[in-house]
Formats: sequence, structure tokens, C-alpha cells
Amino acid sequence: MRIVLVGPPGAGKGTQAAYLAKNLAIPHISTGDLFRANISQGTPLGVEAKSYMDAGNLVPDSVTIGMAEDRMEQADAADGFLLDGFPRNLGQAEALDAYLERKGLTLDAVLDLEVPEDEVVKRIAGRRICRKDSSHVFHVEYNKPAAEGVCDACGGELYQREDDREETVRKRLEVYHSETEPIIDYYKAQDLVVTIPALGKVAEVTQRAMHALGRGE
Repeated sequence: MRIVLVGPPGAGKGTQAAYLAKNLAIPHISTGDLFRANISQGTPLGVEAKSYMDAGNLVPDSVTIGMAEDRMEQADAADGFLLDGFPRNLGQAEALDAYLERKGLTLDAVLDLEVPEDEVVKRIAGRRICRKDSSHVFHVEYNKPAAEGVCDACGGELYQREDDREETVRKRLEVYHSETEPIIDYYKAQDLVVTIPALGKVAEVTQRAMHALGRGE
């Protein structure tokens, strides 16, 4: 299956993408992983992307599209893939369609993870990260540490990242509404969009998505 996963920041795309890709036996292709891999390997696209990032500029769509196309050419993606974070605007969606058309392929579905905006803000603004080990993540409501402000795992100080502050989250949502949300209408016109309510336990959301794809038990 060839699937695009969309949804606002805080909708749980990365978590759901990992579970869905495993259940469907297809690679999870995320924009973040693409950038990290290309930059660490020093590929021409990675070098170009890093030059823009080091200058504090946005990486052009052409670079992101090139990375995505290279990744979709790899052998493990021959029978399908799950795209997470790409496409993120109309230009990238049109480029993806053009790529698939050249290859004689089509998308099977666009899964839209739906979460109320206030819930998105609560999820992200409530995160607290350990200063000693950033893989230790807590939440002021959903995953409280035993002692306030202290990491259960290593005793490090818990703090709120700048990116997780409410005002920053709301700005990120504005960008999502203006840049990424239009691709949902674009794909609705192709009858590809399946809306998945993304509230509830992770396993429940995964089950809803699998059912929507006709792969549920």
C-alpha cells in the first residue's frame, strides 16, 4: 500500500506511522529521517539542505522532493510506503502525484488524523523533557513524573522546550492550517482521504486506521 499520513502537530503522526508501517510491512518514510540521513551521509541533497539550514533559511521544496523521490526508489519501498511529513504543501503533493504517474503508481489512501485544536495545544504544551536524556519525556497531565520537575529514570531536571510553549504551538498550527491543510482538499478531490479520529489510546487509533484501510481484524 502507498499511504500519506497527515494531521496537525501533536496528532501522533510519528507514533501512528511506526505502528501502521509495521502492521502493513511497508517502510515508514518521514521527512525528519530523510533530512538526517542525507545530511549525515553527505549526499548532494544533504549538503544543499544543510547550506540552507546553516544560513537560517527554509529548505526549498525541490530539495525535499528530491530526497523523498530517492527514498521511494529504494528496494524496500517497491511494494509500498507510508509517507509522514511529506507532502506538506500543495506543491509537494503535485510533485508526488507527478512522480507516481511517471512510475505508473497511485496512492491508496491519505489518512487524516483528526484532533481538536485545544487538545493539540494541551498535548504539546504539557510535554516536559529531561535535560540529562532527551529521550525521557513526561507530560504534566498524561504522564506525570513521581516528583514534579524530576525525571523518574535518571533524576534529571525536567523542562519545557521553547518549541513546546503554547504561543509557539499556536504559531505552528497557523502554519499547518495555511500550508498543509489545503492538501486534504486536494486529495479529497481524488477521493483518497480517510479521516481518523485520533483521540484515545494509541492502539485504538491504530486499530481505527487499520479498519479504514480494510486491514482490521
